[in-house]
Amino acid sequence: MLYLLGCIGCLLLGYFTYGKYVEAAFSPRSSLKTPALRLADGVDFVRLPDRKIYWIQLLNISGLGPIFGPILGALYGPVAMLWIVIGCIFGGIVHDYFSGMLSIRQDGASIPSVVGRYLGTSAKQLMNVFATLLLLLVGVVFVLGPAKMLAELTATSAGLWIGGIFVYYALATLIPIDKIIGRAYPFFGALLVFMSVGLALGHACSAPEAVEIIGPINNHPAELPLWPLLFITIACGAVSGFHATQSPLMARCLNNESSGRFIFMGAMVGEGLIALIWCSLGLTFYESGESLSQVLSQGGPGAFVHEVSFSLLGTAGGIIAIIGVVILPITSGDTAFRSCRLILAEALGLNQRSVKNRLLICGPLFLVGLIISQANFDDVWRYFGWANQTTAAIMLWAASAHLKQAGKNHWICSVPAMFMTVVVITFILNSQDLGLGFSMLSSTALGVSLSVAIACWVFWRAPLHVPSGLVNDH
Repeated sequence: MLYLLGCIGCLLLGYFTYGKYVEAAFSPRSSLKTPALRLADGVDFVRLPDRKIYWIQLLNISGLGPIFGPILGALYGPVAMLWIVIGCIFGGIVHDYFSGMLSIRQDGASIPSVVGRYLGTSAKQLMNVFATLLLLLVGVVFVLGPAKMLAELTATSAGLWIGGIFVYYALATLIPIDKIIGRAYPFFGALLVFMSVGLALGHACSAPEAVEIIGPINNHPAELPLWPLLFITIACGAVSGFHATQSPLMARCLNNESSGRFIFMGAMVGEGLIALIWCSLGLTFYESGESLSQVLSQGGPGAFVHEVSFSLLGTAGGIIAIIGVVILPITSGDTAFRSCRLILAEALGLNQRSVKNRLLICGPLFLVGLIISQANFDDVWRYFGWANQTTAAIMLWAASAHLKQAGKNHWICSVPAMFMTVVVITFILNSQDLGLGFSMLSSTALGVSLSVAIACWVFWRAPLHVPSGLVNDH
């Protein structure tokens, strides 16, 4: 418990100190009219209060990732919690803040357009592909995961829940953002707080001993390599490219640029806290990593969530906690499809004021989602992890180029961009199932070399210092 409290303290300290430094590097301007004020359309560009935007952003980004990822990451040992803290402070809050603020400066543009401005047309098209693929995978993962948990909780068919969740996604994707999402999410946020705080306190009362941190760095029972798998396994809660697809949704609703730190960084820290709680539960609920591994092999992370919730909170509390866990992916899946609609609309030049144009995109989109949902959940999850972190790396490179153009300290984005680039390249080259099956040494060496080459290209491509007034659109 002391280890968890220490990690939480470091995370909050990072938000109040390093977060302010990152905000100063961007230089938000309260005098600028945001897209919500200039481009209001009653559908996607809708002015909302900061408190409501915060809850929507937190629920948008906090799907199954900050629960399932940290549970799986707990197999590696306490080092997983260190990655959540370090990744969230030096990668996650930077990534989320710039993805939101750069969207605001470009009329609420989706992330491929933001990337295209700073890295060129080819990068924009690459991001279009990755963002669309990622959002489809997220949407499907966040249908299958909650459907299985609801089926187990209610002893009904998972297929029935899959159909019901897809119907809800279709409605939430089509109608104005303030009709369902804007009204229901604050209530869902209350369930999220109950679930996270309730489980943490329940476990503290039942097992007050601190996490054992002495021993080998990698404790994985199956001896899977920590590098680079840990950084792919734990994405949401540390660094997640999915967030870059969600931040523009709230960039279209923000009233003032000065609120960006609270909205984008604050929601990222909130997700980091959720991830720390679940990772701590994974580390301490059983006596050994082998016991956790056995539960995961039999029923996956969902089985662990079910057992922990009912064991620590009883029947009534367990049901509420599981509903809170289920809400997280559902409230991310609906905005994943909504983001995908907006990205495709920008690429195709279809105005989204018209219901007909929204249906033209949503029809094929949900058909493809239904097809993907028939695939094996574990395979979809692994592809999601890699696509997620690749998207994060591209977004961080775009933010780095922005800062270099503005004559600011670009290293706050360049360093995490280089690290995540090495991670995703090493993973795809080394993976036997998803990649090329190279040795770990050669994969890492190529990852480092390609990351340095990309850095040189980005720094060479970015123009020399441009006054900040010329870098910003408005």
